[in-house]
Amino acid sequence: MDSFNQYKRLIRTGVVGLEILIETLFFGYIWTEIYNVRKVVPFENKGHWLMIGFYVLYLVVFVYLYGGTKYAYHRKGQLILSQTLGTLIANAVMYVQIIMVFGVFPFPIVWPMLLACVLDFLVIVILNQISDRMFRRLFPPKKLLLICDFNNKENLLRKIAGRKDLYEVSKCISAEEPLESLKKEVQDCDAMMLYGVEEMKRNDLVKYCFEKSIRIYVAPEISDILLRGADRLHSFDTPFLLLRNYGLSFEQKLIKRLMDLVISALMLVVASPFMLVTALAIKLEDHGPALYKQERVTLNGKKFWIYKFRSMVVDAEKQGARFSSKNDDRITKVGRVIRALRLDELPQLFNILKGDMSIVGPRPERQNYIDEFCKETPEFIYRLKVKAGLTGYAQIYGKYNTTPQDKLKMDLMYIESYSILQDIRLIFLTLKIMFTKESTEGVEEGQNHA
Repeated sequence: MDSFNQYKRLIRTGVVGLEILIETLFFGYIWTEIYNVRKVVPFENKGHWLMIGFYVLYLVVFVYLYGGTKYAYHRKGQLILSQTLGTLIANAVMYVQIIMVFGVFPFPIVWPMLLACVLDFLVIVILNQISDRMFRRLFPPKKLLLICDFNNKENLLRKIAGRKDLYEVSKCISAEEPLESLKKEVQDCDAMMLYGVEEMKRNDLVKYCFEKSIRIYVAPEISDILLRGADRLHSFDTPFLLLRNYGLSFEQKLIKRLMDLVISALMLVVASPFMLVTALAIKLEDHGPALYKQERVTLNGKKFWIYKFRSMVVDAEKQGARFSSKNDDRITKVGRVIRALRLDELPQLFNILKGDMSIVGPRPERQNYIDEFCKETPEFIYRLKVKAGLTGYAQIYGKYNTTPQDKLKMDLMYIESYSILQDIRLIFLTLKIMFTKESTEGVEEGQNHA
């Protein structure tokens, strides 16, 4: 199995390397043309290699950041989107660097750079078409033994069925089955997946799979996620894990606040034309207010008024608060557009400047929803260890209709592994989900939450 995975990684590296090589050749040619047209010699010829080196570095960093190297893991469409975004940002950064090199704003290089973007996109699409077929043939879906709580069986099977390219459930067994019979069943499968298994039994199965070198997928419990953020303690010769459980440190809060102020101010400058157009469009459609405010909850249970562009009819909640459904007739025509483009969230930049919210953090909920979710999952209150955010871990890796418990787990993953670098990464990844339709998928009709 280990050699099989190494073989997969080798092919993946080869495909990524080929893509970067072709895109670098495009850039090398265009850079030479720009250099010759400008008739300016900012440095000796060895500088050509320096510029190409920077371009390769930007490609690798941004394509990797958006998950564009994960062949046989992401869907083909996701890979094309990830690689396209990574390449576009690399090209944009390179364009700025060229401007800095020549010391002027070189309009003539816009069209060559745009041509490079088009050629890069064609290469990305063609290589992904070829690699998708190759990976499907070489690496068929893994046969899974699914061991789960049968109350969640249908929901879990539906999710796995959405990734037929990766997994095939060969057998589904109740978590109530005896341990020894579960161990026997895994021998005929490529991997085991555990969901909602009792702790003692789960631990025994994890150790058994480790001993036998069997791949295992485990849905973490809340305590597992909290332990991820623990420090190793070696005060004496018995190992311990230390959980401080107070959220972010003073230094982290200070740096995060400074970053929020700088980024939200810059975003307001860039977004102001779009905000003006959005406000006018909402006003012209039904003559109602462009903005609406709603009470939400942030750090330590503090309540604040959140601001958003109105995407529903004026009296949308006259029959009480409820989540937006897939075909919600309360959403206006303009509302559907601004929701799809996430423009309705832009006024929250003012909330960030005020200090009610952060750029990155768990999405703020209403108090009545928190009370409702806590009845089923008391740990839902743990999300209030940090400020609410404009974007967050659960928004990037989940959907609008992801269950409250799964959103909680993702938010705790963010809190327990917090770092400034992770915030920067999540901000960049937010750009990707703006182009991902399923991330805004509503709940089913008649449901109040997922």
